[in-house]
Amino acid sequence: MRERIDCDVAIVGGGIVGGSAALFLRQARLSVTLLERDWCGAKASGVNFGGVRRQGRPLEQLPLSQRAHAIWGRLPDLLGTDAEYIRSGHLKLARSEPDLASLIDYRERSQGFGLGLEIVTGEAFRRRWPALGDRAIGGSLCPEDGHANPRLVSPAFARAAAKLGAVVREQTPVDRVEKDGDRFVLLSGDALEVRARFLLNTAGAWSWRVAEAFGEPVPLESLHPNMAVTEPLPRFLDVNIGVEGGGVYGRQVPRGNMVVGGGRGFALDADRARPQRDAVLTLMRDAAELFPQLRHAHVIRCWTGVEGYTPDRNPIIGPSRTTPGLFHAFGFSGAGFQIGPGVGQTLAELVTGGETPMPLEAFSIDRFPPTA
Repeated sequence: MRERIDCDVAIVGGGIVGGSAALFLRQARLSVTLLERDWCGAKASGVNFGGVRRQGRPLEQLPLSQRAHAIWGRLPDLLGTDAEYIRSGHLKLARSEPDLASLIDYRERSQGFGLGLEIVTGEAFRRRWPALGDRAIGGSLCPEDGHANPRLVSPAFARAAAKLGAVVREQTPVDRVEKDGDRFVLLSGDALEVRARFLLNTAGAWSWRVAEAFGEPVPLESLHPNMAVTEPLPRFLDVNIGVEGGGVYGRQVPRGNMVVGGGRGFALDADRARPQRDAVLTLMRDAAELFPQLRHAHVIRCWTGVEGYTPDRNPIIGPSRTTPGLFHAFGFSGAGFQIGPGVGQTLAELVTGGETPMPLEAFSIDRFPPTA
């Protein structure tokens, strides 16, 4: 016999966005059912680098990023764990004078958002971070950015929502979704039917399926981050590292392991991906130029995942253009970890009050033509 659940809000996707939205909706006393096809936080939210950074984001993302920054500071109260979140600072390196000029320009353009960016070059740079190699000539420090363990924090949001009374169903794929009058109907095989007044589409790289079901096809591409972690090493790095122009990023956790990322894995099929050996070798070679301590370090694990990318690398956040009561939040293009809790809170506002103080125009699904 098929189980039936009636609720105020159904959420498809249990990553950091869907889990945080469920938590904030329960705090607003709405009934919530969250359906996750795998395990909560196991997809992009759990396999990313773990950088919790505002620096370097497009300016239109910074209001949401600042909102998320405040939420990250309350993790123990919200989730009962700090999820190894550390405000270590985020140092974005310049490897050339044009890179440095770009960092200075970003500092000027982002003034007013409270990032507190500090440009450090020359001897001051060498004295402050003597362990870095000679490849970098300077950098931009955002002192209150940092990093966390995505395998801990992402599922913790869904658990906290469940503790407040949300129905969280893992290993529950949504096979069919439609609207029947004023109710959304979600079916998971012959086992479960969920009916809800509102629907949140937070299914990551698979969100296009929900959007398409309501006449909103979007050009979403799946890409696969390339990650590796070393054996524990003597502590040499106290900041989360990025590089202007991309290529390599790294952070050292308190245990001494160095987490590095860069390059791409490859797809096995539409739902799975694997690390690519040559990409891992290239990553470690490039990382050793920035971090000489890695030249003889052993890599103990490498991994990848599936992330959804939009053509303009900005997410889709906000109401459906075709279906009242449907809200989208996906396409974070490899940068959804830090901003995710702020998006979840914003979705909760849209559901409970119909509006939000967050500027979302840049993230409208309307910016893609209906025939995309």
